[in-house]
Amino acid sequence: MSAFLDAAKDLLARWPVVDGHNDLPWALREQVRYDLDRRDIAGDQSAHLHTDLPRLRAGGVGAQFWSVYVRAEYAGDHAVSATLEQIDVVRQLVDRYPGDLRLALTSGDMEAARAERRIASLMGAEGGHSINNSLATLRALHRLGVRYMTLTHNNSLAWADSATDEPKAGGLSRFGEEVVREMNRLGMLVDLSHVAAETMRDALRVTSAPVIFSHSSARAVCDHPRNIPDDVLERLPANGGIAMATFVPKFVLPAAVEWTQRADENMRAHGLHHLDTSEGGMTVQRAFEAANPRPVATAATVADHLDHMRDVAGIDHIGIGGDFDGTAFTPSDLADVAGYPQLIAELLDRNWSTADLAKLTWQNAVRTLRVAEDVAREEQARRGPSNATIEELDG
Repeated sequence: MSAFLDAAKDLLARWPVVDGHNDLPWALREQVRYDLDRRDIAGDQSAHLHTDLPRLRAGGVGAQFWSVYVRAEYAGDHAVSATLEQIDVVRQLVDRYPGDLRLALTSGDMEAARAERRIASLMGAEGGHSINNSLATLRALHRLGVRYMTLTHNNSLAWADSATDEPKAGGLSRFGEEVVREMNRLGMLVDLSHVAAETMRDALRVTSAPVIFSHSSARAVCDHPRNIPDDVLERLPANGGIAMATFVPKFVLPAAVEWTQRADENMRAHGLHHLDTSEGGMTVQRAFEAANPRPVATAATVADHLDHMRDVAGIDHIGIGGDFDGTAFTPSDLADVAGYPQLIAELLDRNWSTADLAKLTWQNAVRTLRVAEDVAREEQARRGPSNATIEELDG
């Protein structure tokens, strides 16, 4: 594969990666409470983070959806205010590093950033708990720059079921359907990572715009509920959306699923959240890993998912969403944001064409947002904002 590395870097210089999901904002919150002097990503932060500017450049990243995630345990106004703090730190990063980052609100902004050799910085909210059952709050997040929302995180909501919790809504409730319609009207992409398969199917039935999966892989290759069933992948061409394969080992490598369950139980036994990637949390994780060697995923593991997703959904409907800084463990040769050339080299070794790889890395994601913008203009010409409430629609 190393023979293809130079070709991979050349390709990424022309068609850089649009990555669907990076949790740097949450890592900055957890580690230093947004003190950007203590985590100056202009320099090497490999001791603390998967992400910094030199490694983004080395990885050929041209656009990044920064996740403005907050934990599902945050409820009500606490979830809203924490999401606002996450949005604020993304804007702080853009202002602090204007030579490297450019705030992107549209597909046109993404293309302008690529022309300027800057990294287009978009935002995605992770979990509908961030809007506290309020369509007005959804609209406010959009005005602040949020361009996708994952309908759930790990916990089911009253109006949408999660892949990793007991169902409450049977997919989407009537209010959940209204959330999707309002997102279509705004031009905010409906993100179906983390949601239950029935929620995926309901959203595809309701939406008038393309959907995305910002960081999910193929369930047929690794049978984890966070991944996408084939019948859903088969519906993406008609919808126009995109499934962005993730690198998280427990979602891509079957042998890692059981190991991660035990690692998560160990974190909870130490009084820690299983997604805690603070220094204290990582100390516990590394001790567990030393005593219990983990199954190791590689770029080839991720490529197996992309091969399958291309076969089922088609080359126009796949992308990449690494989930860096949102996972304790990464594939051996995709250890951080500098690793994307390794994946592209693996795909070149599998005879993926330059045209196909350009779609995977850049073109598909930009097109998906552009079409969502077109749909939003049509929807706004037909109707105004929805003021429906969950009480009115769901009782």
